[in-house]
Amino acid sequence: MTQARPMPIHMRRDGFDPPAELAAVRDGAGLTRVPTLFGTSAWLVTRHADVREVMADAVRFSNATRPPGFPALGGPDTEGSLLLSDPPEHTRLRKLLSPEFTVRRIRRLEPRISEIVEDHLAAMEAAGPPADLVPAFALPVPSLVICELLGVPYADRAEFQGRAGRQLDVSLDLEERRRAAVESRAYMAELVARARLEPGEDLLGMLVREHGDDLTSGELTGIASLLLIAGHETTANTIGLGVLALLRAPDQLQLVRDRPEGVEAAVDELLRFLSVVHSGMPRFATQDTVLAGERIAAGDMVVLSLPAANRDPEIGDDLDTLDVTRAITRHVAFGHGVHHCIGAPLARTELRIALPALLRRFPSLALADPHAEIDFRSCNVVYGVRSLPVTW
Repeated sequence: MTQARPMPIHMRRDGFDPPAELAAVRDGAGLTRVPTLFGTSAWLVTRHADVREVMADAVRFSNATRPPGFPALGGPDTEGSLLLSDPPEHTRLRKLLSPEFTVRRIRRLEPRISEIVEDHLAAMEAAGPPADLVPAFALPVPSLVICELLGVPYADRAEFQGRAGRQLDVSLDLEERRRAAVESRAYMAELVARARLEPGEDLLGMLVREHGDDLTSGELTGIASLLLIAGHETTANTIGLGVLALLRAPDQLQLVRDRPEGVEAAVDELLRFLSVVHSGMPRFATQDTVLAGERIAAGDMVVLSLPAANRDPEIGDDLDTLDVTRAITRHVAFGHGVHHCIGAPLARTELRIALPALLRRFPSLALADPHAEIDFRSCNVVYGVRSLPVTW
């Protein structure tokens, strides 16, 4: 069933940009009361400093607290969910995972990530142009990486990608999204049960071997479910949308392709400029408090606009323009505070390897039809493009 309510302001985009009315909120009061898809209202926070303040304060603004009757999007069982927990529970779970996502540990994966990237580029080249970059490259590369990291059968990718897509598509009925979440958790619970019996050398096997007595099967299921969805959805959409942005800014594309020393800055700029995650999880005020001069009542929902915060003039000049030579690392594309994305080093590494490799392999890469309308994922929790036909 199609969602009857209008798209919330924080999920609207004008191509790559937040809509003008969202920028007006940021440049004016900084926050405002807005309707949500849940039939309730929320405080929308748009300024960079205010967004970071909320993210950094798990005492005043809770991820775990939900008012009575608030829909459980993840289904009835949220055990092990990093996104729906607060310290100290969140701290305990994250501490067990953190060693596997350090920059040093991810660096060991670089040869395999490069191999996966080159394999898919070779397949594109062999098939010849045109190609749809999303199914040919942007989606399968991070999907295969996260499958190998977790120990998830890559043969199951169509099923888990389909379920993830339904969970994140806000145009669908809430009950359909919840069913997809329950199915996803049941699938991962089976893999956890197998790992309990015979732990492999993957992340799931490591968690069973080293922390099997500290983590319940439900917690393992919740952790793995989040990593599987987040590990391919966000990076895949950043690749697809990022390539489109670069094709529309040839001078920037050339810099990414030809300046290896500048690729890390380019990745951060694309993350900031694109901000594929609109808002992350809503928070709820645990007490009466004040934010940006407004009184927030205990129980109020707070929604954070990451795209608006990442274009805030307070952190840089001319931020509506893509400039891959910038060095803004304070963006909130990966969040901030205790909920800063644990997979950020992996995502950065995949982007740093995949984007220059694609542009070098196909130096004449171009849109197959420059005049065709782009099919953006306008009703999705993670923004991007559904399809990107290219030629070379």
